[in-house]
Amino acid sequence: KHFIFALKSNRTVALSMEDKKAGNFVRIDSLNYPEGCPLKVWMKGINFPVFLHRQIFTNKDGSTGILYLTCSDLTCTAKDIEIIYKKRWSIEVFHKTIKSNTALAKSPTKVPLTQGNHVFMSIYSAFKLECLSLKYKMNHFALKAKLYMRAIRQVFDEIKRLKAFIS
Repeated sequence: KHFIFALKSNRTVALSMEDKKAGNFVRIDSLNYPEGCPLKVWMKGINFPVFLHRQIFTNKDGSTGILYLTCSDLTCTAKDIEIIYKKRWSIEVFHKTIKSNTALAKSPTKVPLTQGNHVFMSIYSAFKLECLSLKYKMNHFALKAKLYMRAIRQVFDEIKRLKAFIS
């Protein structure tokens, strides 16, 4: 099994096994190596070399960002690392949606049957949220906020109606 994950820019690595043994570590954001060519490095706590790849990307607002990716498979190219990480990231977004938008972890249930129902409904609601986000071209969080605002508006309208009825 191999891994690919992102590193913070202040993470330190050694450029050779000898440097690792001597404790000569450098920050990954200070390394100067050609773009598109992963660099073989050694990290603390890992007994084998890994590839370090610097992915430079452009954000929607036109600014650029840097993502430092590490990969344990030394046969991967820079493009392979980016493609695999992109697939992995979509799974992370799904997990974040289930955790944050569907309250999966906030289940008040104690009985296995009701826990199973809660998990199923959380996954189903994530699916429905994804369908709506594709239809309306909005991210999950913006869509959730819009749904909340509409629900709150209906509650206030109902309170106004009840107040008028009581008066």
